[in-house]
Amino acid sequence: MTLLMGVLNVTPDSFYDGGRWHDPDAAVARGLEMEREGADVIDVGGESTRPGASPVTGPEEIRRVVPVVRALAGVLQAKTRLSVDTRKRSVAEAAIEEGATIINDVSASLWPVAAEGGVGWVAMHMKGEPADMMSRAHYGDVVGEVGSYLVERAERAAAAGVKEIWVDPGIGFAKTTSHNLALLARLGDLVATGWPVAVGISRKRFTGAVARGTEGAPAPAGERLEASLAGAVWAMACGVSMVRVHDVKPTADAARLVTGARSAAGGASWHPSDKKEQLR
Repeated sequence: MTLLMGVLNVTPDSFYDGGRWHDPDAAVARGLEMEREGADVIDVGGESTRPGASPVTGPEEIRRVVPVVRALAGVLQAKTRLSVDTRKRSVAEAAIEEGATIINDVSASLWPVAAEGGVGWVAMHMKGEPADMMSRAHYGDVVGEVGSYLVERAERAAAAGVKEIWVDPGIGFAKTTSHNLALLARLGDLVATGWPVAVGISRKRFTGAVARGTEGAPAPAGERLEASLAGAVWAMACGVSMVRVHDVKPTADAARLVTGARSAAGGASWHPSDKKEQLR
């Protein structure tokens, strides 16, 4: 079954839930709720990386993240893991010390910290910084370039001693809607590299753009659940190992259906290059 990583942003400015879980007690309550809903991993983030976001200092990010990680580590069941969503060594190290066992790294640079701490690592593709990344959304072959970058990072991490690695194509990070759709269409290519794949589609702007089609501005973040679920189901069917979501319960329900269908098919995942005859 595909792992579900529940998003827990302890920030005032994240694009969808900024401010909702900024209070540590509210964040811990939401983490426990996500565990009950079926999250395998709770991903705690203290810095928004939405397009145009301003950076946060290391001490401020630690102030936001560490109390929540510490509190959740003391109350979550053993089967539910804690992840820290950060680009900073200091924040990752502080979170690991308090019980985080995965670094979700949008900079794809913290594999030395993962190796030293004996924790898992998610390497995500992004160009530039959140503040300027959308101006860098230029590719000759987005699928090939993203895949090559991620495989190179994964190989470096494995050589350094990281035992648990996921690669994430970075949907929405320095990617246009057409880039995002191309990456989704060819997720099977990334899965075929042999590295476990993580994907974050949930509530992102391009889901709202696709949902509205040519009918004006993208649907607002609060109206992107259906498109987000469709993206998560597509990713699961393509064989990804983990999906990162805001809406854990509906995604968990969808995941059970995908798991049942894959089981009935002998465990095979779907690939966009599969012929129609194979599905009859």
